Amino acid sequence: MKKPNLLLALVILITFTGGIFTGVLYSNNKIEQTSKPLKIEKASESEKNLQKKEIPEENTEESKVLLGYVQDFRDPMVVDYSKLTHAIFSFAHPTPDGGILLNGDSAINNLRTLVKEADKHDTKVILAVGGWFHINGGESYVPFKAAISNPDSRTKLVNELTSIVNREKLDGIDIDFEHPRSKADAANLAAFAKELSDQLHPKGKELSIAVYAKIHAVTGTEMGFVVYEPSTFQYVDHVNIMAYDGQWDGGYNAANLSPYPFTEKIVSYWANLFDHNNLPKEKLVLGVPFYAQPEDPSIKQVSYAAIVNQDPANAANDTVSMNGTTYHYNGVKTIQKKTNLAMAHGFGGMMLWEAGHDSKGDHSLTTAIYDELVKSNDNLAKK
Repeated sequence: MKKPNLLLALVILITFTGGIFTGVLYSNNKIEQTSKPLKIEKASESEKNLQKKEIPEENTEESKVLLGYVQDFRDPMVVDYSKLTHAIFSFAHPTPDGGILLNGDSAINNLRTLVKEADKHDTKVILAVGGWFHINGGESYVPFKAAISNPDSRTKLVNELTSIVNREKLDGIDIDFEHPRSKADAANLAAFAKELSDQLHPKGKELSIAVYAKIHAVTGTEMGFVVYEPSTFQYVDHVNIMAYDGQWDGGYNAANLSPYPFTEKIVSYWANLFDHNNLPKEKLVLGVPFYAQPEDPSIKQVSYAAIVNQDPANAANDTVSMNGTTYHYNGVKTIQKKTNLAMAHGFGGMMLWEAGHDSKGDHSLTTAIYDELVKSNDNLAKK
């Protein structure tokens, strides 16, 4: 009787142990799927067969984000979502009493189409609130400031944003308050971020914030007229640095749009700020422009796509003569250098303004960033 009982016990033990091991495999796979790493091409069926090998520990440092802003008038079908981890729909416009406005039926229809298309690629969709211009005219700063300065209107704005996230099946909110111009503004922004975080994060939603570069494009020194309270960044998942539009610093100069040396100083500033305040640099996201600035300010900006459409060779450059003026922009090589710069400083990813400005095919800047992020992930995995 003892031998059969021993055999039965061994069978039960092996079955139970195998169940635990299978559960561990399933659990780890679920963690990897929901941690939203940079998407890489799917493995073939033969490569996906389970092999007997150790389960690697999850390395959160390998999860690099690529966030692309998409304007509300943009046809959502022209955006390549396959390489974006997040699409940020821009903008919801705050009202002084804490309400939000969207740009008519076309905007809400574009948002819903964007959500459907992004979902096909497992790309998250975030709604940006604020921006520079307001739908009612002028800067968004005045109504945004009023909304977050009063506790009642601030709570109303938080509730309105949470409601649209739930209703439209969005993945979070991006705060684009341009810009806090006093300590009082900074404190109110921090309070707004905390309250919004308290609403979104328990629901598994994300919160990001767009921030001013804080560096003068000409002098390379810190600009003090925009004020942030470091505690604000505790409540957000991503800090999207708008490292462009330097052409307005020290008198108009299109060449200062976003040259590489300017970006070096911006990256160094934010890395040091986060180190000094014991904040994780993985939250930092470096923004790059997908548009070109004309030396003649009476002429409109043009998209990177328009520049490449004129001559594909322009993708390798940072200046081009078009429309009777010279344009300054970031070509593929500069974008690659900036991506590597951000990764070398421990940043969590890259941001672009604006996805609809990109070129298709071999000269896509989105693809150039994506490829560099994949290389960075591979290098981290080998360490």
